[in-house]
Amino acid sequence: MWTRHHKKRRHGRFVLPAITVAFLGYFGYHSLNGDFGLRAAEGFEKRRIERERDLAKLVAKRKELEKEVELMSDGSLDKDMLDEKARYTLNVSRADEIVIFNSYF
Repeated sequence: MWTRHHKKRRHGRFVLPAITVAFLGYFGYHSLNGDFGLRAAEGFEKRRIERERDLAKLVAKRKELEKEVELMSDGSLDKDMLDEKARYTLNVSRADEIVIFNSYF
């Protein structure tokens, strides 16, 4: 009867730990440097702060415009506001006037 004897290989016991280290190394690297990793999260946070700042500016601008629209509504038409808007839009002034344009329109 023939029996087979397998030699115990020295390198065979390192295969599973090597695969484990490679697996953990791959996912560890991408958790730091990947598209959604920790370093990318810092960039996302910076962009979020910038966009919140832009949103605050836009909200303030919208409130100003809503206030102007309210002043020009039918019930409470402010003649000075209407005159100012018409002059600015049509670029019309009298000869004895000094015109100073603000860039908030």
